[in-house]
Amino acid sequence: MNFDKNYQKCLHKLIWATHKLDVKVPQTQLAHIARIIVQTMMGPWRYFHSVEHILEVGGSTDAIEVLAALFHDIIYVQVDGCIPFNLTPYLAPFIEEERGKFFVRKENTGEQDTLFEIVATLFKVTPGEELFPFTGQNEFLSAIVAAKLLEPLLTPGLIVQVIACIEATIPFRTQSDFGLSPSEELYQCLKFTNQRFNLNLTDTEIIESVKRSVRLANRDVGGFAHPSSAVFLSNTWNLLPETNHNLNKSGSYTVRDYRVAIQKMAVFMKFLNAELIFRQFRGEPNDLIYLHLVEQARRNLEVARLYLDSKLVANAILEALSLRLGSDVPLTIMMGDFGDEHSSIGRLGDSFPTLINPYRPKTVLECEVWQLLVGGRAQGISFDFKTSPLTSFVVQYIGFEGICQMWQRTQEFFQGTITSEEFLASCDTDLVDIVINEVAKLLEKRKVALCPLYQPLSINRVKQLQHD
Repeated sequence: MNFDKNYQKCLHKLIWATHKLDVKVPQTQLAHIARIIVQTMMGPWRYFHSVEHILEVGGSTDAIEVLAALFHDIIYVQVDGCIPFNLTPYLAPFIEEERGKFFVRKENTGEQDTLFEIVATLFKVTPGEELFPFTGQNEFLSAIVAAKLLEPLLTPGLIVQVIACIEATIPFRTQSDFGLSPSEELYQCLKFTNQRFNLNLTDTEIIESVKRSVRLANRDVGGFAHPSSAVFLSNTWNLLPETNHNLNKSGSYTVRDYRVAIQKMAVFMKFLNAELIFRQFRGEPNDLIYLHLVEQARRNLEVARLYLDSKLVANAILEALSLRLGSDVPLTIMMGDFGDEHSSIGRLGDSFPTLINPYRPKTVLECEVWQLLVGGRAQGISFDFKTSPLTSFVVQYIGFEGICQMWQRTQEFFQGTITSEEFLASCDTDLVDIVINEVAKLLEKRKVALCPLYQPLSINRVKQLQHD
């Protein structure tokens, strides 16, 4: 989607939200905010955390939720690689950077800023504190930007409710040392902030604000509970190039680059607890909906774990073989081009042999993963195949039990405790030979494409060229 369409959608949301809050704002001010948001959200690495995402997360019924969603991902240092230049004026008075790390300034460069103090209090951030990735850094910085951009438009009482929603999007948190859930902690923190800064919110308004934040936070991670695991994995694949920027170079990233990206996601999925994904606070959402979200997320995580482990084992064979050619072999050399399904070079797996007695999935989980390997994720992406021809063949050959048996040896290869040749020696010899043969066919096709009329040079011709 182009800039103008995204800009109009974002501007429309801002106009709708301010009208809903009965706030009269010149459209030129809203246009300025919309432009800043869209410029940031359309950065070159934004595959998943995009304009489409913030529009979806905000929903369509609550103005505070809509505003919070527009800002909640505006800072994402690990995706953008930096703080976007246009946002630095809003952060520089309060935040300083030292050797790639971000700290809250011990003293503000200007006068005491009440709105920043409100944000810092709600996030429980203190002067001089270092901001750590994945534990609230991006949400805190996004909240500062939101507060400063909304300062001319909304009262502090409304802004703090927007900030509360952004705080709630810090994901995957456990209970506090006092046994409070993140939403219960937010409720207590809102009460304290309200009292300290005389915001005049009633307890009913504070409770509703926390419920609102729960709705927003649950939509933010709603993909984990998608009824289709194929869609869930598509979203997962959209996340990969955001923090693995080499994948954007679809024709040149290496076999190892691809493996490292999948491996990081596999580690994340392996240790993620489904109970930590979604929020619930005082009946929002109700028990039936909440338990359904958790159970569906648990199911999707199980599918993703087996799917990713299977791909890692299969691609370990490919990576080990690629090291015979060099340390930086592009994945497309080993697997064929991603962009053109009808490429003359073809793709790895186009001529895998038909097995006489292939492995057949034995459980519901195995059946689902098998369908994803063969049928593919819900949507394609430029840097990878939608389907998994190599992995599906390896599973056919050794089964999911074989995948599990090879997993530990695969980790040893990735960690460098065994060599690539030692890893290949531990694999089924016939399976490795089949993969070698398929890669060799692709390389032969490349040679033919390079020199259609190629004929080996005779000994006499070689001597003649040397003489000349």
